[in-house]
Amino acid sequence: MRILVCVKRVPAPGSRINVTPDGDAVDTAHLGFTTSPHEECAVEEAVQIAEQHDGEVTVLTLGPAESEEQLRYAASVGAHNLVLIPITEVDWDPQRTASALTTAISGIEAADGTFDLILFGNESADTGGFQVGIRVAHALGRPVVNGIKGIDLADGAASARREIDGGFEVYEVPMPAVLGIKEGINLPRYPTMKGRLASKKAEVSATAVEAAAGGQTRVRLHRPLEQVSETVILGTGPEAAPAVVDLLEELGVLS
Repeated sequence: MRILVCVKRVPAPGSRINVTPDGDAVDTAHLGFTTSPHEECAVEEAVQIAEQHDGEVTVLTLGPAESEEQLRYAASVGAHNLVLIPITEVDWDPQRTASALTTAISGIEAADGTFDLILFGNESADTGGFQVGIRVAHALGRPVVNGIKGIDLADGAASARREIDGGFEVYEVPMPAVLGIKEGINLPRYPTMKGRLASKKAEVSATAVEAAAGGQTRVRLHRPLEQVSETVILGTGPEAAPAVVDLLEELGVLS
């Protein structure tokens, strides 16, 4: 069983996102980074499947050199092979990203054999485009289902469950297949000390890939103005009663 997981380096959830003065990019000066949460669950799911089916997990990312941090984290929780497609620009458009990933995956498969499963996150935590996994699947000519919250494998097919109101939709797709994993399919494990130490020695293969820009062009980033709420203390004790009455009348509660 050969499984590939494509991950992305994104700002840590809850971070304050600031935009550069020219509006062209995110100001990363004070940002922490992590693996996109859906993809973190995809890595865990791949490792669990590999443990059950005597498999091998490869984790691939397209990003700056710093993305090696996310690859090594994947190694610390059980990934076997790490591949980086290094780029100098911060963000490629979805078409260009999918083209580069398709080329890299095709090259890996030509050398080492076809992946039975390719897992993506349902969508990335920063851009939320929902496009890359589907584009790669179509380029490779493989079935794809997004929003997956459960996977069972048997007889060369994957049974994939997608949550809907009141239950699940179940899709059975022949392998090789591509699945978009949704956060909540599992609880990602924490890396052990042994895993962290081993990940520092793990080999990261760098694969340079050329890909033409797609049809989408970023115009600018816009950060909405923050709405600041103020708390006014009307008073304390009996002395606050007149102010409370005035406020209730202003709100129309008292006639």
